Amino acid sequence: MSTPLMPKATAVWLIDKTSLTFDQVADFVGMHPLEVQAIADGEVAQGIVGYDPVANAQLTREEIARCEADPNARLVMMQSSLPQPKMRGKGAKYTPVAKRNDRPDGIAWLLRNYPQLTDAQVGKLLGTTKETIAKVRDRSHWNSANIKPRDPVILGLCTQGDLNALIISIGAQPVPTAVEDDAA
Repeated sequence: MSTPLMPKATAVWLIDKTSLTFDQVADFVGMHPLEVQAIADGEVAQGIVGYDPVANAQLTREEIARCEADPNARLVMMQSSLPQPKMRGKGAKYTPVAKRNDRPDGIAWLLRNYPQLTDAQVGKLLGTTKETIAKVRDRSHWNSANIKPRDPVILGLCTQGDLNALIISIGAQPVPTAVEDDAA
């Protein structure tokens, strides 16, 4: 079950404005019953203004009345009519400055071991641009004299799972990593 927006402030409002038990309030807001009791005693959440879950379409008056009548009943949050936010997909992620110089090495390794990968697939896996991939491929990169093909997993540019998934999706066999070679 999802918790309401601003759980402590919601707990303050429910304690002040309703006759719900501490267990009911704690279950609804996702807190421990002793923490809710401490809020009621004034030991915790001093100065927090209550957040009305009825006015903010998280509960109905009828739901509160139903639970006030039965101490064993649990509050059920209203379904929101707002669209749920979409989860961020897997894709280019932030690469720390210290690892950005390693990116061309990872690109060179992928191009050498898996030439059938498209620039878009390499770019998505390593979080780089097609322009950088093209420059590494045709050796016009500003640092091409110092580029040494190295496994992007060992460099920390991607995870082994992401690399294996990409390689399997193109129908190729994964190349064993240096870690796997040492174990053999």
